[in-house]
Amino acid sequence: MTKPVPPKPGRGATAARLAEILRVDHAGELGAVHIYRGQRAVLGAAAGHGRIASHLAEMEAQEQVHLSRFDALLNQRKVRPTLMAPIWRIAGFALGAGTALMGDKAAHACTEAVETVIEQHYADQIAELETRDPDLAAELKVFRDEELAHRDLAVEEGARQAPAHGLLTAVIQAGCRAAIKISEKV
Repeated sequence: MTKPVPPKPGRGATAARLAEILRVDHAGELGAVHIYRGQRAVLGAAAGHGRIASHLAEMEAQEQVHLSRFDALLNQRKVRPTLMAPIWRIAGFALGAGTALMGDKAAHACTEAVETVIEQHYADQIAELETRDPDLAAELKVFRDEELAHRDLAVEEGARQAPAHGLLTAVIQAGCRAAIKISEKV
């Protein structure tokens, strides 16, 4: 578990940190929406995949609600989104479609890997924001709990039975962590 980032000293530091939080969370939800879109593009039309397609549509809809909320927060607080957004759209869709092409279990492993990183990321932000912005911390708790539900569903549906689960998970999680660091700043 990583430690929460303490407020940086100096004038405007709290606002700058809040901008980083909103920017990276917006980017994460944008990526999540596109991961599910990529998975649905492959599995949604495939015969015998109605159940997973339904789950993916529900999870995508929840991620879209999160994304819409972060769109509003960025506008409200005058924070620019990450400049990486076009790349994250493409990368998210490619990751979703690629894991779906590997099969249902790999698609679920992707969800498990991503949501595990995001849950920890949200938990760290919640701890950081509880005293500085309790309303935002409360919203993030709701989003985190929904992300955990996605992860738990993926595990129930056989994520850990995916071919090369350990390697697949490690690669996806490393990519998520890198995207988080980049999106905070760029």
